[in-house]
Amino acid sequence: MTQQILLIEDDARLAEMVRDYLGESDFAVTIAATGAEGIALQRQRGFDAVLLDLMLPDTDGLEVCRTIRANDRVPILMLTAKGEPMDRIVGLELGADDYLPKPFEPRELLARLRAILRRGRGNEPAEILRFGSLEIDAHAMEARVGGRICSLTPHQFKLLQIMAGSAGRVLSRDYIMNALKGEDLAAFDRSIDVHVSRIRAEIEEDPNKPRRLITVRGAGYVFARSQD
Repeated sequence: MTQQILLIEDDARLAEMVRDYLGESDFAVTIAATGAEGIALQRQRGFDAVLLDLMLPDTDGLEVCRTIRANDRVPILMLTAKGEPMDRIVGLELGADDYLPKPFEPRELLARLRAILRRGRGNEPAEILRFGSLEIDAHAMEARVGGRICSLTPHQFKLLQIMAGSAGRVLSRDYIMNALKGEDLAAFDRSIDVHVSRIRAEIEEDPNKPRRLITVRGAGYVFARSQD
């Protein structure tokens, strides 16, 4: 089945090249030349994935990402000439699923697009997430390490589930709190650090030297896909 892709890019030549190249792999690409147009198209049509340029004529691509991500879990791949690590971190914090600096090889773009589509829109957590000896069972609301049930409160389990569901991606505290909407946010007090520490005590081999749930100074947290 042909998948519908929204490309928000003001460089007409590049946009047409991407559209033609992806079209050869059975993707239907709709082009929006401004952030406002892209936001409106996504709201109206609900594409399978969004390719988003960071530099747009009417607004910052980061703001477009923030606006789309506020109500939509559509996979977002950022395309940008900015290659500084902080730009990448900010984009990932705001909810982008991947980041590809320009200039890029069309084959790499295709590979990354297919990868974020395989991961899906993320509206519902997988029933069981597995990371080595760690299992996170959404149905039973249990986390297990080597078969041992971890002692977590329902709120701490939800927090772990959110971070593990975005493994490999830096999540800011604001993003996490937004993802916890509908929960009793009072249970998370003024900081999630205490809850993260308690989760580490249950899932890490050495909580003082975490290898699974890692703090990114000044940015938030990242749940490592692998402990290697």
